[in-house]
Amino acid sequence: MDPKKTALVLIGFQNDWFHEDGILRPVIKEQAESTGMLPNTLELINQLQNTGVTIFSSPIQFQEGYPELVEPMGVLAKIKEVGAFQVGREGADIIEGLTGNQEIIEIRGRRGLNAFANTMLEDELRARGIEDIVLAGVVISLCVDSTARCALDLDFRVHILQDCISGRTDLEHQLYCDEIFPMFCGMTDSKALVEDLQNVPAQA
Repeated sequence: MDPKKTALVLIGFQNDWFHEDGILRPVIKEQAESTGMLPNTLELINQLQNTGVTIFSSPIQFQEGYPELVEPMGVLAKIKEVGAFQVGREGADIIEGLTGNQEIIEIRGRRGLNAFANTMLEDELRARGIEDIVLAGVVISLCVDSTARCALDLDFRVHILQDCISGRTDLEHQLYCDEIFPMFCGMTDSKALVEDLQNVPAQA
């Protein structure tokens, strides 16, 4: 991968998932801790500084009362029911480890699972000549999967950081990393990604 044509897309690194008081923390707590995905991701971001890799953050956020959701089903109905990711509340905010990092470009507007829907993510990627997208975040079977499939349809090369994603269970993580994602994505981890980027020949 050419670092200048590579983007790391961070999905859902918000307090409602990761803060100890987060509304949805119990859903991923055990699996996220077993993989070490949060410290792995934060370390990766640190190592990517000054490499030329562009980093985006894609939070999901809703206005009070969830006017964006009309008769939601499934996980979106649950989000509305429990009051998660409401703008102006701490739970919707980006986690402390990412706030204030000037190298991370925040993409607003996501109201569902796919980080491309209702956002400027594709435009931002095209404007920078991005060809390879690397995904990290939550939840594997929802937002990570939906975003990966859309990116593939948009003709980006998609790579999954298996040590920087979390599902609801270890079984879900194993199933997606071993059986589902490899059918249409490249599989890697944070250490291998850094090594690959460092081994790219210098441009003449």
